[in-house]
Amino acid sequence: MLLLKSIILGFSISAPVGPIGLLCIQRTLSQGKSAGFLTGFGAVTANIVYASIAVLGFSVSSLLIQYEMLLKILGTIFLLYLGVKTFLKKVPNQAAQLAGESKLMMFFSTFFLMITNPVTILNFTAMFAGLGFGESQMSLQIGMFLISGVFIGATCWWMFLSIVVSLLTKSIQPHLATINKGAGLLIIGLALANILA
Repeated sequence: MLLLKSIILGFSISAPVGPIGLLCIQRTLSQGKSAGFLTGFGAVTANIVYASIAVLGFSVSSLLIQYEMLLKILGTIFLLYLGVKTFLKKVPNQAAQLAGESKLMMFFSTFFLMITNPVTILNFTAMFAGLGFGESQMSLQIGMFLISGVFIGATCWWMFLSIVVSLLTKSIQPHLATINKGAGLLIIGLALANILA
């Protein structure tokens, strides 16, 4: 039951479409479902790092929280860069797709974007407490179940999103230039909102 709850938690924290979701959709449309999935999987990996820190306790997380402002600035700059890059992206032909951004870089770009938000540790701590596990009740076995569930749930979401978008590619492909511009503007907007927050 604990594993199922944490799978649902992992799925639901990934599902809201933010900058990573927009990048996943845009990259799936332009370079295929593996590109979209790896984009999402970068976010999953960062979330697992922070979920693990939340399980292990606050000694590391308090250190990261001290640098929250610096990490927020770095993350916002990177988000602006991705937004502008997405907005300016030309619709590729088949040959250009193969020579485009490497899939490994797609993974690392979203990993970096997510890892620059240390408040995620506190979110996981609060969510785990919501499932009935505070720091005092957290055993290694329970922590492993929670982390595994979050990993499975989040991975399922990004797989689902990239497959669904991939199936719709033919009908969406003619509008890819508009989608790139719209996604780019939304990502820039989210970066600006991050500055004002």
